[in-house]
Amino acid sequence: MKRLALALAAVLVVLAAGVGVEAGEPEMRGVSNPQQARIDYMLKCQGCHRPDGGGDDRSNPPMKNVVARFLKVPGGREFLGRVPGVSTVDLDDVRLANLLNWTLYTYDPAHMPADFRPYTAQEIGRLRRHPLRLERAPMRARLVAGFEQERTQTQSP
Repeated sequence: MKRLALALAAVLVVLAAGVGVEAGEPEMRGVSNPQQARIDYMLKCQGCHRPDGGGDDRSNPPMKNVVARFLKVPGGREFLGRVPGVSTVDLDDVRLANLLNWTLYTYDPAHMPADFRPYTAQEIGRLRRHPLRLERAPMRARLVAGFEQERTQTQSP
């Protein structure tokens, strides 16, 4: 009986995860199933990156207001598909592409490029075959340093 109650509670949590996704919300290119992406984020990402995408700025970097900036620096797009939490997660390539695209739109819409090309299952499959390991932190630092350079270039006349 206790197992049944726990199973029922888990189902209710999953169903509640889909609440709040309205037909009038902005289109998210490359996100075929926002409800599934939200559930996948809850189960696979938020334990480290927190429900609001805030991370802890130590071993679990924030995604909120920053993750889409990687798309604007050379090597940043590939980096997002190769970080350990992405490349090694136990989701198939289709669901992972859906989740990564959803994460970009959800946690950093202000920095989404107008010409954003959504991640595809094929691209994710290719990127995750080469996961980052020890080089992840210095590579991230180099890319983040490029954010400032990209910002000043776009502000120049």
